[in-house]
Amino acid sequence: MNRRALLRATTALGAAGALAATAASPASATATAPGPTRPLRIHIAMFDGVEELDFAAPYEVLTAAGFFTPRPVEVDYVSATGARAVTAAYGTVVRGIRPWAPGEADLLVVPGGGYARRDSPGVWAEIDRGTLPHALAAAVRPGLTVSALCTGVMLLSAAGLTKGRPCTTHHKAKPDLQAQGGSLKNARVVDDGDLVTAAGVTSGLDLALWLVRRELGPDAAANLEEMLEYEARGTVWTSPRVG
Repeated sequence: MNRRALLRATTALGAAGALAATAASPASATATAPGPTRPLRIHIAMFDGVEELDFAAPYEVLTAAGFFTPRPVEVDYVSATGARAVTAAYGTVVRGIRPWAPGEADLLVVPGGGYARRDSPGVWAEIDRGTLPHALAAAVRPGLTVSALCTGVMLLSAAGLTKGRPCTTHHKAKPDLQAQGGSLKNARVVDDGDLVTAAGVTSGLDLALWLVRRELGPDAAANLEEMLEYEARGTVWTSPRVG
């Protein structure tokens, strides 16, 4: 068993022990309402040229959240161009990607990548092709939170989802986001209710931890930070409509 598998198994056993202890105490059982049983369903949008850390960091954080909550958590990679393999920015090939199905998701996460290379696979190529921006625009519905990090936010902008909305992105793309109507906020994560955006590459960790805190509670987020040996960084700008 490798170190990560061992850590996860140990963490899961610890969480299971804590839940068992709670169940054994009648006082605790009556004081704590049972958690929801419907899974929290999360889809991460994939495309050729996507940055490895942009999709891998949220995937790991959000998947690992399932160790710290009684609510099931399901995380899937999806593609607007159907089930297929994707080649990421540094050559990583990701297989087992599911077809686009935002109607089955509670959270949609859009990573970035390739914004500085207009003639290569990545965000610019997806904007020029139009398939993913159109799919994102059509995905919006009550009950779905659309989130993005780094230059993935520019895909939301191309879909018309950030115009007039508080948002942020990678520092080099901020002028473009503002020129396209986004209301820029100087924060690492910006939560405007059904639209949540985050800054540059490593902010995918902070975006995912914030989504865990928001959807699954502060205990789940705090336990994840301990497991990951990473403390959430920077400011989370939160809209008055949130809460």
